[in-house]
Amino acid sequence: MGSGLGFVLGDGVGCIDLDHCLVDGVPTSAAGEVLRAYPGNYVEVSPSGDGLHIWGTADPAPGTRRVEDGLAIERYSTGRYITVTGNVFRAGTLLPL
Repeated sequence: MGSGLGFVLGDGVGCIDLDHCLVDGVPTSAAGEVLRAYPGNYVEVSPSGDGLHIWGTADPAPGTRRVEDGLAIERYSTGRYITVTGNVFRAGTLLPL
């Protein structure tokens, strides 16, 4: 894909952004827990190369950011631009987030 291509979230599409959760391409244990909660969702490596984007459907809501077990978890479903890398971590589809 091209550099800087992305998607403005909304119209039922959302994303969970996991920052700095890949070590040598392997998810941390905290990231693994989050990924297990969304088993069929499309997941790609973020532009940094050490994060993940979990894509899915979501009702419009304010964005949230929290830290669990040292993992920064951001959830957005409206008005946020997310870069699309095409670097598939796990094939899937847009299922509810």
